[in-house]
Amino acid sequence: MSETVLWARGLAKGFGEKRVLDAVRWDVPQGSVVGLLGRNGAGKTTLLKLLLGLLKADRGEMKTLGEDPWHLSAQAKARLGYVPQEYRPYPWMTVREVLAYTGAFYPRWNGPLIDALLQKWDLDPTDGASTLSPGQRQKLGLLAALGHEPELLVLDEPAASLDPAARRRYLERVLDVVSDGEHTVVISTHIVSDLERVADRISILRGGSLVYDDELDALKDRVKRLRIMAASPLPADLGVPGILRVEINGREAVLSVLSENGGVSRDLEERFDATVQVQDLNLEDIFVEMSHV
Repeated sequence: MSETVLWARGLAKGFGEKRVLDAVRWDVPQGSVVGLLGRNGAGKTTLLKLLLGLLKADRGEMKTLGEDPWHLSAQAKARLGYVPQEYRPYPWMTVREVLAYTGAFYPRWNGPLIDALLQKWDLDPTDGASTLSPGQRQKLGLLAALGHEPELLVLDEPAASLDPAARRRYLERVLDVVSDGEHTVVISTHIVSDLERVADRISILRGGSLVYDDELDALKDRVKRLRIMAASPLPADLGVPGILRVEINGREAVLSVLSENGGVSRDLEERFDATVQVQDLNLEDIFVEMSHV
């Protein structure tokens, strides 16, 4: 059985009177690529910072690589890599100096890997950090997090400033990281199409809690869009469990459900003498539908 590298029970955090997270329960298994989704202000960054020991929880229990994140040992920190939403290197350093400075904190640093990625990602090691564009700074942040080949890599909006070609190269590297089944990646991003390429698990934050945490394939199997054409006008309440969103217009309706396994569509066909078309959804569509709840 794989190790659980991130673990939370009853996790809560607020800022002043605003409650951001409440009763969060989360398990991240070793060797997975987890996509963390949620609307702006849902608490994604707060959750990640709590589990990295950068914020202190109001209540709840947490484990990161088997340790209390607020008191992580040096050994555990050496197994972690983190890229924040906005990476800010020391402006007086060059790119190479930033990486050398970062590498000095780790007992293991893969210099050849860094050199190869510098070339592949079009970063000039002699450029000053203060002259880098937002996209170049984000690339530098990714390199700084990858150099010690962390067992757990946490990325908070890592590709927000990258162009499509750079995003593709970074995603390829993410897949390389977890190819051995022992390394784990957690990605929080608004670019849902990126997650669909690399994630095998999806966690969705809403209302301060995780409302979904399971494999991506299982989510796609469960959430469907149903298009109904009935023999007579449909009632306002269709009596369907697990409805995420519904629009009814006379004899026609479009609804998304979280529990379609064939039974819902058959029940609708029988009760309303209807024709029901079942449509698959991509991850972005599913996230939009679940955000309506």
